Amino acid sequence: MRLIFDIALTHVAGRGRQTLVAVIGVAVGVGFSIAMAALMQGGQDDFVRQLVDTMPHVDVTDEQRSARRQPAEDLFEAVAISGLRPRDDRRGIINPTKAASWLEEWMPGRLAAVLNVQGVIRYSGREVGAVVIGIEPEKEVKVSHIVEDFESGSFAALAAGGNNVVIGDTMASRLGAGLGDTITAVSSEGLARNFKIVGLFHTGTTARDEGEAYVLLKNAQILSNRPNAINEIRIKLDDPNAAPTIARRVEAELGYKTVAWQEANESILEALVVRNVIMYTVVAAIMLVAGFGIFNIVSTITHEKARDIAIMKSLGFSQADMRRLFVMEGLAIGIAGSLLGWALGFAITYALSRVRFEIAATGQEMTRLPIAWSILHYAVATAFALSSAAVAGYLPARRAARVNPVDIIRGAT
Repeated sequence: MRLIFDIALTHVAGRGRQTLVAVIGVAVGVGFSIAMAALMQGGQDDFVRQLVDTMPHVDVTDEQRSARRQPAEDLFEAVAISGLRPRDDRRGIINPTKAASWLEEWMPGRLAAVLNVQGVIRYSGREVGAVVIGIEPEKEVKVSHIVEDFESGSFAALAAGGNNVVIGDTMASRLGAGLGDTITAVSSEGLARNFKIVGLFHTGTTARDEGEAYVLLKNAQILSNRPNAINEIRIKLDDPNAAPTIARRVEAELGYKTVAWQEANESILEALVVRNVIMYTVVAAIMLVAGFGIFNIVSTITHEKARDIAIMKSLGFSQADMRRLFVMEGLAIGIAGSLLGWALGFAITYALSRVRFEIAATGQEMTRLPIAWSILHYAVATAFALSSAAVAGYLPARRAARVNPVDIIRGAT
């Protein structure tokens, strides 16, 4: 085996220029594959992280997917009910205190009760449609990152009590209002209430910045004429990946529609899977192109070394030894290219991680490209490279193994 290895290295080293070109081809393929995977995986991880941070992991609303099972269905087997619809109950979630207590007993995370009120915000003759969200500030901060998104004022001012409100900066701009101004919130029931702006937030999501206003839960209940009511429970879990299991259990027990963040963003997550398939298909194509260079070199060697192959076979080398020899030559080029590609990939990835650019929307905020550092990217790129190198070496190796040494030595065609 060692002799075969020495012969393989001699053959590869004997064609230094062509070998170098093939090694560089593999290195470039591996390097750019690593950098592309790091950039795309980093972008995906950053997107999912923002998705998870900006929304509840599990969201319980006062809707129902289907009507509750009827008692007659439990008593009689020959029962058929059609056209049954969930009851429209504007009271929201029934027994919210009991539901919250039950969740807190076993649910590994935090929760916050919310009342969403559809309405209109008015100021100085202008008005915008908005959702007035009634919250308990001390609980809301445990499930939402909005406290980190304030441009002026603070979320703490809302907890101080009184008729205070925090709104998005885009809504304030459309209304022409500012910090300290008094706006009027009008609910869909026609009730109106004045609120003082004590904070402006900017989340970067247009729908939230121009369409959400936060008030104390009791104020939202008064505005909607729904005392002691809530219509949403927001849950933030210690493990976001456990959201589907938690959601199924909550919906089965409470009967209300419960959505995990994976279900709410199912189409987006499916698009990310498709993008990953495309990415690795491109990586395979790059490695396939590099494999042609290896195939060209090994084919040339088998052609030029035909007499050497005949002599080795006449000395007792088997067909398996010949296949092993030339596959080893292809793998040697693949390994050398992969090692050089690791260095190139690391350098490109590091350079991308240092790129800084300015977000035009903010004018001053600086950010970097999201990069994911993972040994898996190096392993996958190397696996593709060595696979293509092995195939590129095996095809001419199979032809070399079939050589009849008598025909070659006699010069027969």
